[in-house]
Amino acid sequence: MKRIGIYDSGLGGLTVLRELQRQLPQEPVLYFGDTARVPYGHRSAAELLTFGREILTWMGEQGVKMVLVACNTSSALVLEQLQQEFPWPILGLILPGARAAVASGRRIGVLATAATVASGAYPRAIREACPQAGVWQVPCPELVPLIEQGRTQTPAARQILHGYLAPLLNVQVDTVIYGCTHYPLLDDLMAALLPPQVRRIDPATALVRAAAQELDLLGLKHHGATGGVRFGVSGSPHRFGQLAQRWLGSMPPVEAITLPTVQPQELPVRD
Repeated sequence: MKRIGIYDSGLGGLTVLRELQRQLPQEPVLYFGDTARVPYGHRSAAELLTFGREILTWMGEQGVKMVLVACNTSSALVLEQLQQEFPWPILGLILPGARAAVASGRRIGVLATAATVASGAYPRAIREACPQAGVWQVPCPELVPLIEQGRTQTPAARQILHGYLAPLLNVQVDTVIYGCTHYPLLDDLMAALLPPQVRRIDPATALVRAAAQELDLLGLKHHGATGGVRFGVSGSPHRFGQLAQRWLGSMPPVEAITLPTVQPQELPVRD
């Protein structure tokens, strides 16, 4: 039974898993959180490429049929290279998220990691889908650590998020993209701080819709009973399980994974 792989730096990929289980509940899943190296938002492209190669090599050994890169930073910086190197479909978040945003509005705010913002991936994808759209980006370096440390319900979380949203509210955006898969885990707080007319876009929804279409096209959909989820992390399994419990409803069994060593390589130079 071949699984759909999902990988992220930590808890954020649970938002993609949650959407996958909603849209494709019968699909067996292999989830990997790179918790020993979280966060990814300040990493270089070369580092992320090495991490991705290690994770995908391991996932290939477990027998995946498709991988969803549940990390916007990796999607922005190394997705195309990973797609060239591995034999199964590998899907990222940027393009589906951008298309969902322009279907929603024309004044689009992007909350993302510093690396995703610096890549310019979302503005490019949004303007390719709709040249008339305005795009404003805000790097949010404190949000992933806040979520990974389980501090989402604190006054500090509200204050930090309010500071990140202020520039977007000042330019009156009508749509906000969660440009990091961790950020939907703050959705209740986002909803409280944003005006009700501002639409919140979780790219995971569009990503899983694209994955379903790809599975159909390739004849890879699983038609048996629900396959369940196998969880692996590079850091502490117990810590991940404790934090994941809030979002999953119960504490999952989590394995400690030692990834294969892959020699670091630079990204190829593109013309």
